Amino acid sequence: MTTERPAPPLTGGEREMLRTFLDFHRATLAMKCEGLSDEDLRRASSPPSTLTLLGLVRHMAEVERTWFRRVIDAEDVPLVWSAEGDYQAAYDASSSTRAEAFAVWEAEVARSRKIEEAAESLDVTGHQPRWGEDVSLRLVMLHMIHEYARHNGHADFLREAIDGVTGA
Repeated sequence: MTTERPAPPLTGGEREMLRTFLDFHRATLAMKCEGLSDEDLRRASSPPSTLTLLGLVRHMAEVERTWFRRVIDAEDVPLVWSAEGDYQAAYDASSSTRAEAFAVWEAEVARSRKIEEAAESLDVTGHQPRWGEDVSLRLVMLHMIHEYARHNGHADFLREAIDGVTGA
């Protein structure tokens, strides 16, 4: 399977730019995981860190779920991997598989896209209870780009340590 990344536009409207850059970063994470076995995806390849590629996929599923479903759409849904609301639980992919983690992540990404597309504008707000503040969809989109970009940097190092593959 080869992941196709959208080419972000060089000109265009704000929403199109944000949407495409977010999808670019989502696809980058998927690319970093291509061609690896479940064992490879669970490998903590930069000791002493326990971070793994599969843990990143699980974490990003929780991040998608939280920012789009819980914050913007105000859905009362728990985290996927922690009934106690512990975001760190997603990083423990020791018993996870590619099929399980990617199924959840892909479903959350699809749901996030629907929520964003249905929003009247980037000025739509939702409540972020951890901050005790209302936030705009614009902030959520920017935050998600930041979150993926940061973790894709981690994914670069993890993948290179597993099999030497570099590049985005």
